[in-house]
Amino acid sequence: MKNDKKVSLWERYLTNEIGIEFKACLYFFAILFFYCVYRIINGIFDAGILHMTEMIFTCYFIGYLQVYLLWNFDEADKLGIKEIAGMVICTALYCLVSYFGNWFDKKIIVTLILAAYILFTYFCVFFIYKTKREIDDKKLNEELRLFQTEHKKSE
Repeated sequence: MKNDKKVSLWERYLTNEIGIEFKACLYFFAILFFYCVYRIINGIFDAGILHMTEMIFTCYFIGYLQVYLLWNFDEADKLGIKEIAGMVICTALYCLVSYFGNWFDKKIIVTLILAAYILFTYFCVFFIYKTKREIDDKKLNEELRLFQTEHKKSE
């Protein structure tokens, strides 16, 4: 008989895919927001479809890179050298694509501001994930305590 309590390979894969989907949407929104602010500051009130396509594909590519090769650093338990290295690598990739994709008119200063913005976003996401895990742990511990109390009453 199959052990239903054990996470299957399919469930693990599906969990990773959902995480990548979430990351792609989250980081795409963050980068698109930065892009739109840049465009508005320059008096341009529309966004390039090609730029947005490059952004979302880059976000998916980097999402896969994060999850499968770079230790899923934004969901790590602690922020160490390995996690910061992952953040820097992915930030550099975003900046390279933005520069060569001409998202910000190949302005180095804007690309550097984008780098700082993306790093800040990674740190925020790291702390959001960490806080969510801590809250989930508290909820699970409370549920376990309630279960144990109910189980003792029924004995």
